[in-house]
Amino acid sequence: MRMTDQRRTIARIIEGASDHPDVEELYRRASAVDPRISLSTVYRTVNLFEEAGLVTKHDFKDGRARFELIPDEHHDHLIDIRTGKVIEFRNEEIEAIQEVIAKRLGYKLIDHRLELYAVPLDPKSAQK
Repeated sequence: MRMTDQRRTIARIIEGASDHPDVEELYRRASAVDPRISLSTVYRTVNLFEEAGLVTKHDFKDGRARFELIPDEHHDHLIDIRTGKVIEFRNEEIEAIQEVIAKRLGYKLIDHRLELYAVPLDPKSAQK
């Protein structure tokens, strides 16, 4: 893939994201850096990046495809359904249980995605 200046800008935006932005948010951030970047350029670029295995697309059931770089290490997600906040986590017990379940069913687990949808127990503490 040819890395144009606009693609490079979009790649930097994705790389620097601490959240899981959708295309419109990526466009907002990228066009602030380079006003020549169009929404269709962002759509095409994230599709190219996904096909090239550079980013992964998530559907967190909010009607928006969200993107993140392919992580170095596996992690799962907890999504606050009130705010849309996405919390990344890793839990070795969950990982082990998934392996056991696959084995009991006669399979070797090669990949998985776990998304937990939740609301805060205490709304005040979840805003921190």
